[in-house]
Amino acid sequence: MAEEAKSNGSDGAVVAAQGHGMSEVAAGTAVISSDAVQNPGLPPHRKRVTDIDPKREKRAERTVYTLFYISIAGSLGAVLAYMFFPMESGELLEIRLHTMFVGLGMALALLAIGIGAVHWGKAIMADHESIDVRHPVASDAETRESAAEVFRLADEESGFSRRSLVRNSLIGALIAFPIPGITLLRGLAPQDQDPVELLRHTMWDKGVRLARDHGGSAVGPAIKASEVTIGSAFHVVPENLGEAGHVLDEKAKAIVLLMRLDQSELKELPERKDWSYDGIVAYSKVCTHVGCPVALYEQHTHHLLCPCHQSQFDVSEHAKVIFGPAKRPLPQLPITVDDEGYLVAQSDFHEPVGPSYWERLK
Repeated sequence: MAEEAKSNGSDGAVVAAQGHGMSEVAAGTAVISSDAVQNPGLPPHRKRVTDIDPKREKRAERTVYTLFYISIAGSLGAVLAYMFFPMESGELLEIRLHTMFVGLGMALALLAIGIGAVHWGKAIMADHESIDVRHPVASDAETRESAAEVFRLADEESGFSRRSLVRNSLIGALIAFPIPGITLLRGLAPQDQDPVELLRHTMWDKGVRLARDHGGSAVGPAIKASEVTIGSAFHVVPENLGEAGHVLDEKAKAIVLLMRLDQSELKELPERKDWSYDGIVAYSKVCTHVGCPVALYEQHTHHLLCPCHQSQFDVSEHAKVIFGPAKRPLPQLPITVDDEGYLVAQSDFHEPVGPSYWERLK
């Protein structure tokens, strides 16, 4: 028989005995092998060149705050590029120059902050090994005092308070870095037009035919009601989309998904009875959550799925929200047919398409 296992002095742990018989050890008892790998401890500390040579330390400090100043220059450069390389004309060359110089300025600003922060930590901050022991969660006065002491030591070792050039240049870089992003927000809407009105209206109007979307700025043939079979779905744009000044901007607001259901499955409000034609309904493809294209149609359940955040809409009941973060149904486009049997819009959408914006209810 094997010898009885012997306690090694740890909490409830025992050392495995010689041999293989473990019948006298209770099930679930922690067992530590007698030939367990020993903790090798920390390796010998190696000093950095900045710890040995004060001149190298000073040079590292100059490098850090120079990088932070370069970051400030990059942020300001992005703002200047936004001002001096406009792209309102829509010319491809101007768009490329604008994108390139604004992007270079912002990339330089972020890259210089990152490199400067890493170099600060590696070359200037105190360099020593330490072990933090995990204690039970308790916030007594002594613990709070110890935490405050840790912050004080961190400030002392990093030199954040003592090295004023490094500290001030970092603060300046962090303040300057968001400026290009704030500046670019102005470019999200035309400077000479009211963005609220632009978001409120699309190219759909009375008598505009529904045409197939061939991708990009390409417009396909108009769609006849006879071509739309039960269970089918068509990606649709206004037939006159090519006449728009900014085709892709107008298309982003006017894209529509066209579907045909059995008329008996439609649950229509009385005031919307004439918005569909023989079971054919048209809804905006722009999700009312954050504007992703809602283009996944499940013909058996009549559900539309937004692939971005999984919002689902029930086409059979005015595209109401049945799941996900979207808060409003998809706007419905009133449709009918013309004398030649082509599907046409009765009017524009009766509400703004897409997600909410600040003046939606005005």
